[in-house]
This record gives sequence, structure tokens and C-alpha cells, in this order.
Amino acid sequence: MHGRPRRPAKPEDDEAASAKAAKLRDLQAQVLHNHHARTYTKESIGLSFKLLETNPEAYTAWNYRKLALQHNVKELSDPQAIKSAIDDELRVAEVALRQNPKSYGAWYHRKWLLNQKLAPVDFKYELGLLDKLLKVDARNFHGWNYRRFLARFMGLPDDEELKYTMDKISDNFSNYSAWHNRSILLSNLLIQQSKGFESKQKIFSEEFELVTQALFTDPSDQSGWFYHLWLLAQTSSPDNPQLIASWPSNAAKLSFSFIKEKAEQHTLSSVWSRTVPIVLYFNEPVKGLNHSSVNLKSDLEFGKDIQWRPLTMADSGYSKCWATYLQITNECSSLQEYSVEMSIPCSDDIVSRSGSNYNCPVHFTFYIELISNNAAQGLDTFDKPVAWNCSDSFQSHGNRDPIPLDLLNITSALVEHDSDWHFERLSEEIDLFRELADDNSKFGKLTLARLLLACAAIKSRGRSLIERKGYCEEALGLFTDLIHLDPSHKQYYEDERSLALMDKVKNVLNRLCLGIMCCCLT
Repeated sequence: MHGRPRRPAKPEDDEAASAKAAKLRDLQAQVLHNHHARTYTKESIGLSFKLLETNPEAYTAWNYRKLALQHNVKELSDPQAIKSAIDDELRVAEVALRQNPKSYGAWYHRKWLLNQKLAPVDFKYELGLLDKLLKVDARNFHGWNYRRFLARFMGLPDDEELKYTMDKISDNFSNYSAWHNRSILLSNLLIQQSKGFESKQKIFSEEFELVTQALFTDPSDQSGWFYHLWLLAQTSSPDNPQLIASWPSNAAKLSFSFIKEKAEQHTLSSVWSRTVPIVLYFNEPVKGLNHSSVNLKSDLEFGKDIQWRPLTMADSGYSKCWATYLQITNECSSLQEYSVEMSIPCSDDIVSRSGSNYNCPVHFTFYIELISNNAAQGLDTFDKPVAWNCSDSFQSHGNRDPIPLDLLNITSALVEHDSDWHFERLSEEIDLFRELADDNSKFGKLTLARLLLACAAIKSRGRSLIERKGYCEEALGLFTDLIHLDPSHKQYYEDERSLALMDKVKNVLNRLCLGIMCCCLT
């Protein structure tokens, strides 16, 4: 149990442990013998119960009882007899759980029995038993996992379960399992847009207020801090998927010389075969890219049946990285340049795994220069050629480096508008934690540093580089304080500080590049 110190062992305890071990070895040998012999008599099943009563972690005994039940239930036709057999198994699992409330085997056996659906389930009894076990240890994650199982099995609404988590948190702010279950339920309710959960902003504002009460009630307890970290992750990330990189990048110029040489087998090389790969990279896995959700416009002649394919499949067709091929069919007798305009408007087709639609329009243009054999003489075409392999991965041509993905400069007003609430909410949290009285609170300083870095990331979307620098510098100072305040976690703080320092360096480089561009334009 949590917070209960172990008492030192006494000589009589050692004697009892030796006797218990001898009994366990004897029982285990008999159960293994019956298991190998496939003996499923009442007496042999009774021996497995004695073993589990003493040691609920005897996994072989649980598996033996499953096989015995499946074997014996085939001979039963009376529903009442089947129910009696299931009830016997449930009682065995209950005895084991009273012996060890965190027995993996006992919890799994109970769920397995209900999933067999061989007899009606007494849900009132199941929930009652669970309540008793959670009163003994309210943070027992096995019990909370079983409650989620029962809720799905019974079809209980998520909003009702959310109220249950609130009851448990009200009883004890330190109930980490209740906070964790709350995060799962809120995620589901927001994705489903359930009644009363349509506004993410309203819900998360209320959750920040709730967890702040817990943090200021007991700043030394970790449960609330972990939940606050989850809220921070939900608030600092965009609500909708965004395109963050592409190849070719905006304003890129590709030169192709149609030299009559053959590419390697199974390889489509854009140098030789007039095939141009286009790669789009999103901030989160999405699906739904097709010829209608991604628009291409050009004077180039290429196949109209453009198929977008995921490069790194996550699940159910979602991927961060998508690619297609442009098969160029133009013939050229001299040097000719064509523009390719690509636009991704707001689309209901492109959707993230969380159910959010793409609503950040992006438009960019790159250029393709077609060079005939004669015009190509003396020209350095495609100094970094790309080889496109059928296994959907970039490879360098020869020993040269592959062309990297370039970040897009997305400065859409929609992105800035989408970030307004996130920034305001996080700013309020920053002001709150700056006022935290305890300067020696490592959790407070760490959370403040994370809030500052989250605000810096939001400002980077709108290119507010000066404000971003200020947030990074304050976060660096907090990590330096934490290294001295909490030396046992020095390595972690140094790693986090190095990431913040790299972000600050990139910020300086971006400002330098911006200044150079302005000078060139003038």
C-alpha cells in the first residue's frame, strides 16, 4: 500500500515463510502435473484454488483453471449449472484479490470470465466489489483499469464516469489514478463532441482551475502536477492539423536534364525518368489526402490520376508524412521553366486521428526547369539529385547527401487566431505560478519552465521572435535553478536546458536570416 513502511522481519516470520514456501512448492508441483496430464476433476481444480489462495501470482494455475472451465462447460447444458461454474471462478478471483488487490492474474481472469459471456453478469455486485477494493487503496490502477473495462462492457456514458472521478478526487487530491482516468474520459468526450463538451476552451479552462486548487492545497504531491502537464500538452498544441514541411519547398527550383541513361532497377530517379516526388509533412497523423483535398496547378503535362500515399503508416491509414509522384510527359528542345502551384484549402477530407479537420490553408510554388540534352552541356544540373525508391523512402543518388525537408513559413492569420486562446490561457498560468510563494518548489519551477517554452512555441508559429526569445531565456534560468535545487535529477534538467538553449540559438539564427533578407530586398 502507498505510504506504509515495511516492518522488519522477525525470526518467527522467517520460519513461517519457509513453511509457506514448502507448501507452495508442493501445491505447484501437483497443479503442474494435473495441467500437463489435462486432468480437470473437482479435486485437481480444488488444488489450483489452494495454490492461488496462497499465491495469486501463480499464472499457470490461472491458465489451468481457464482450460478446465472450457473443458467442463462443454458437458453442461443447463444455464443455471453454467452460471454456477462461472460464479465459482469469480469467487476464486475475488479471494485472490482480497489476498493481493494488485494481482495481474486475478484481474485478468475476472475480465476473461466476463468476456466469455457464458452467463448474465451481476454488474451491481461487480461495481460494489470494486468500490470496496478502491476504498482500501483508491489509487489501485488495476481497479481503475477494471472500472474502465466494466464501463465499456455496460455501456456507461463517459460523462457519468467523469463525475465518479470527481468524487474520488474530492475525497483525495492525491489520487493519481483518478486524475489519469479523468484525462482519458475528457479526451473521448471532446473528440465525440458530446453534449456539454463542445467547447475545448471552456472545458480546459475549468480543468486548469480544478487542478490549480489541488496544486496549491498540497504543492508537494505529484498527482496534480502530472495532470497539469497533460493539460499543458493539450493547450500548447494546435487544435487542428497543420502542414509544417514539404519537399520541394516553397520557391525551390529543380533542374532536370533528360539524359538517355537507365536508372537502377526498382528505382525511379527524378534525374533520368522525369518523375518528381512531392512530400508533405504534418504536425500530427492525418488521412484523407487526395486530388480534391490537395490542388496542383501547372503548365507542365503530368498524369491527372495523382495518388497520395502515406510514407509511415501509423494506424487505420493515418500518417504524418504523405507523398505522390508527378510523371512529367513534356518534350523539350531547349531550356524551359515551369511553375507548379500547390494549395491545400480548408478541407473536411483531411482529418486527424482526434477527429479535427484541416483548416489552415497553405499555398506555395516551386519551379521545374526542363533542359534538353544539348542545352544541358556545361550546366550543373541538380547538384543534389534525388533517388526515389519504390519502398517509399528517400535515398541519396550515389554518395551524395539527400535533400532535406525545408520548413514552411506558415504565417496564416488562421494559425495566429487559433493560437490566441492557447496563448492567453498559458499566460494566465504563467502569472499564477510566478506568484507561487514557495521558491523551493521544484514542481512549480519545472511547470513554469514548461509553460514558458510552450508559449515560446506558440509565438514561433506567428514568428514573434523577440517575445519567443524572452520566454526561452526565463526558462533557461529556471532550469539552472532546478539543477542546484534538485541535484538528484540534474541530468534531466541539463537535457531540458540544452533543448531550450538550442531553441534560443535557432531563434537568433532566424532573426539573422530575416535581417539579411530585408537588406537584400532594399
